[in-house]
Amino acid sequence: MEYLENAKTIRLKTHNGKYLTASNDEKSIRQKRDGSTVNALWAVEFLDGQQYLRLKSCHGKYLTASNVPLLPKVTGSRKVMQTLPKKLCSATEWEAEQDGSLYQIRLKTRYGHFLRPFGGIPPWRNIVTHDVPHRKKATLWEIEIMETHKKALPAPTNFAHITKAFSCNFTEPI
Repeated sequence: MEYLENAKTIRLKTHNGKYLTASNDEKSIRQKRDGSTVNALWAVEFLDGQQYLRLKSCHGKYLTASNVPLLPKVTGSRKVMQTLPKKLCSATEWEAEQDGSLYQIRLKTRYGHFLRPFGGIPPWRNIVTHDVPHRKKATLWEIEIMETHKKALPAPTNFAHITKAFSCNFTEPI
């Protein structure tokens, strides 16, 4: 996705105006209205030659689609958490699918599940899950690029060398 190619740090905002945040317990992921904290910042890592990316929290852990069900004995929604696996695997890889607007994406796992905010009653309010939702709008995330990779500027030209190499002799008749 061209829009994210130069992104170094981003924030993701739900359709309800809440930000994807990494909790201070360094395990759980939440949604909060305050996007000004460092916990709402995610470092973007692109996989070489692939369309997938990884999101790293301020704690140095990756946004991971787990196999842990949100509720016991319920197989639909699964928890999303912060992990630092010994070997990076497909659970930490997300595919960004653009939807209409340049700034809106859906994050999809390799297995077709979408990252989505869970809007249930307490204590499940503000939890983030991954599953196949009934409503597509529920999986939209607005991207806010906070920092970009600086592109290297071309080396300054040595004009003395150029004038020497391309000197002209104006004494010759035209």
